[in-house]
Amino acid sequence: MATDDHHVTLTRARGGDDAAFSALVGPLRAELHAHCYRMLGSPFDADDAVQEALLRAWRALPRFEGRSSLRTWLYTVATRTCLDLAAGRGRRALPVDLGPASAHAVPDSAAAGHVRWLGPYPDAAVAAGPAAPDVRYEQREAVELAFVAALQHLPGNQRAALLLFDVLGFTAAEIAAMMGTSTASVNSALARARRVVADRVPAHSQQRTLRALGDTRLRAVAAGYATALENGDADALVALLTEDVTWAMPPLPHWYAGLDAVLDFARAMPLGSCGGWRHVPVAANGQPAVANYLRAGDSGPYLPWSITVLTVRNGRIAQLTSFLDGALFPAFGLPATR
Repeated sequence: MATDDHHVTLTRARGGDDAAFSALVGPLRAELHAHCYRMLGSPFDADDAVQEALLRAWRALPRFEGRSSLRTWLYTVATRTCLDLAAGRGRRALPVDLGPASAHAVPDSAAAGHVRWLGPYPDAAVAAGPAAPDVRYEQREAVELAFVAALQHLPGNQRAALLLFDVLGFTAAEIAAMMGTSTASVNSALARARRVVADRVPAHSQQRTLRALGDTRLRAVAAGYATALENGDADALVALLTEDVTWAMPPLPHWYAGLDAVLDFARAMPLGSCGGWRHVPVAANGQPAVANYLRAGDSGPYLPWSITVLTVRNGRIAQLTSFLDGALFPAFGLPATR
């Protein structure tokens, strides 16, 4: 939007013009949504946060004085909204955060309804907003599961400082103004956050690993996993996995580590008693993923079951995270049946 047009549209929006406000915020909505997902660890919470943030922005727009850009101001509103929601709802978790891995399959595992689980994020929703050239994380790296999970171990102010500085490229002074604190406090929060994240995130991001692997090999790995499940082929599945592979299935609290434990679980459940499978390749959190449809009996439709995000290392699957929630499928543009 040209500068003159932007000024006219902003003036109209400040006067209460809904269409003008939508024209201003529309181009920024996707990147704000991705920011809220990184802050909150859930696509559903991100929906709530963006809706609430834009409502707050609409109400406060007549008081917007233009001391910062509209984008900076909207990130201020969105970040504060996320901090409010995070304070009320608590952090998101994965099964690995709850306790040690199970050595054997737990077929009767019940969902842990009291836990607020981390959720996957569709790649199509990842927007590449403008950022400084020296940011530490590219946009897809900043939604990788390991990174978003690590963020959940940070207090809200540290999480916000890290994302605003290292992902979005705001300066420490800008972040201090956004959060109503000092530059020294922002730098301190940023240093503490980086130490925690460095301890929890692999040195090589999935993006670097996947680029080195290549699209053809990557598609073959994802297709091999899907085909192995559809055929009930344990040997084909094992051939795709690393020795230290892990498999988690939130909201089930149990998770499995190591080839023997993962294979024991796979034979007992997805390759054994669950039913028939159909799969659709998707992409989530900047990583290969598979949408799993399940049919419990011998007839009828295959219904949405899970989104399984694959973490790859040296051409093999090192981690499977299967989010057992059919409500996720619409966000990935997936059909209701197969």
